Amino acid sequence: MGLQALFFYIFALISVGAALMVVFSRNPVHSVLFLILTFVAAAGLFLLAGAEFLALILIVVYVGAVAILFLFVVMMLDLDFGRMKQGALKYAPIGAIIGVVLLAELVIAVGGGYIRVPTAGVASMPIPPMEDVSNIRALGNVLYTRYILFFQLAGMILFVAMIGAIVLTLRHKVGLKRQSIPAQVARNPATAIEIVRVESGKGL
Repeated sequence: MGLQALFFYIFALISVGAALMVVFSRNPVHSVLFLILTFVAAAGLFLLAGAEFLALILIVVYVGAVAILFLFVVMMLDLDFGRMKQGALKYAPIGAIIGVVLLAELVIAVGGGYIRVPTAGVASMPIPPMEDVSNIRALGNVLYTRYILFFQLAGMILFVAMIGAIVLTLRHKVGLKRQSIPAQVARNPATAIEIVRVESGKGL
């Protein structure tokens, strides 16, 4: 067994084991930590497959942003998950239906390799093969040339969604002093200083 196959089995076992612990762990903080471990192991598998772009996306986006955000939300809200689980049995039929659909999708995905589907005689490649070009550079050449408009629109939609989430969850506290830049810019000597005439022999 080669070194690459050895690392594949190591990362695969860690990924499957951590994914199971995400589901079966009773502590939500531990579940998020196991989720981060699953992402890291999956990133290792992508690196072995030569898809370094997907590996970096898993580390930077999912581990660095999504999973850490989940962890902070769980720790800050301090939710009572025991109380939330009460009455969960009434949603069991809907959960069973969703589980059956997901199981069917997994069976189709796994068994799809054994099913011969007639395809066109000539299949065009979305990215022409280039020598000595990494996966990230090839994707960057396509994203920032052919699909630059859609890439910028996707970024704008995410930016607006982030601002909307901040605005919806922002709560102003009563009695808290806040900075007002227009009021600061509009200050003049009449409103900025106060001249007090002090009588002789008396202090302020």
